[in-house]
Amino acid sequence: MKTLLLGDLSPTIASNSLFAQKDMQTLFNDTLSLFEGNDYTVVNLECALTDHDGAIEKFGPALKATKTVAEVLKDLHVDCCGLSNNHIFDFGKKGALDTMEALRAAGIAYTGFGDNYEDSRKDFIIEKDGEKIALVAVCEHEYSYALEDRMGSRPFDEYDTMEDIQKAKLNCDRVIVMYHGGKEECRYPSPRLRKLCRAMVRHGADVVLCQHSHCIGCYEAFECGHILYGQGNFHFCKSDFMLPEKAPFWNSALAVHYNTKSNAIAFTPLVNKGAGIELAKGEEKERLLREFDERNASLLDGTWQEGWHAFCETKRELYDMVICNYGKENRTYEETRQFGHFLDCEAHTDVWRELHKTANHTNEK
Repeated sequence: MKTLLLGDLSPTIASNSLFAQKDMQTLFNDTLSLFEGNDYTVVNLECALTDHDGAIEKFGPALKATKTVAEVLKDLHVDCCGLSNNHIFDFGKKGALDTMEALRAAGIAYTGFGDNYEDSRKDFIIEKDGEKIALVAVCEHEYSYALEDRMGSRPFDEYDTMEDIQKAKLNCDRVIVMYHGGKEECRYPSPRLRKLCRAMVRHGADVVLCQHSHCIGCYEAFECGHILYGQGNFHFCKSDFMLPEKAPFWNSALAVHYNTKSNAIAFTPLVNKGAGIELAKGEEKERLLREFDERNASLLDGTWQEGWHAFCETKRELYDMVICNYGKENRTYEETRQFGHFLDCEAHTDVWRELHKTANHTNEK
């Protein structure tokens, strides 16, 4: 089975009207060729499709778009949307229900969301031409995740997720994991992220795609599996992020082609151009692939850890401020909430642990 696996999609101020008009050519340009000849296409939908205005309390933007987006995805021949991410619940239960209704009306399946935690753990099974493929979409703990008594996205759990992958492999030919996590804007995995992705492969995952970071990371073939630590956005065009000094890695991504029969994987680089996306070409394509190969090599020689640490150092001021603010007697409600948010989310605690190592890491070796 030829599958096309795509990263984060969220219409923005720059592209909302184009999605509403279903202007496929401006939105997708020559990337429309990617959608030809596939047996199954999956994209991560990182916003609510709703007219509801009741945004939840959270840090960061609340993302939503018109329900027409579902029709655009159908016209692209998208078969399934992953809903396990930190924005699908931005407009609460109403927004989530509207999203699922819009996808159903367009004939698009979805996965990674449930009425409660246990319900969210249902795998999505793709059956075609005698093959049976399991799609497991999970996210880190950041606002949208399901609780025991509330609907939400399927959260990663270091025990349950490994068990779910192992069970899926017993019943399916291949297991594809979409992991919505890792630190935003970081092109290297944290030590925790690399360890857990390898563990997912050992438990039966054939492909692990880390999304959420909004940039191209690095790739490794591990045992018989494929791990991509950072796929980048699929369609998330922000006009204020077009300048490299504002968001140097935001505007490039990888489309993933995975053949479930042969277990072969391939990557096609994409770039944002204004309010749309297109295939990377010429020198830009060569540069993206060359830098990707260099980061891939860093996983082999260990220098990826230097890249991870250097990134964390650029965030030191922010993370120290969050800790200091929480320690104040007169801390505000927002400062209290931000500390809890950073403590709840795995990617944030990864940075804290890197910046503030315990004495056990510095004692004699």
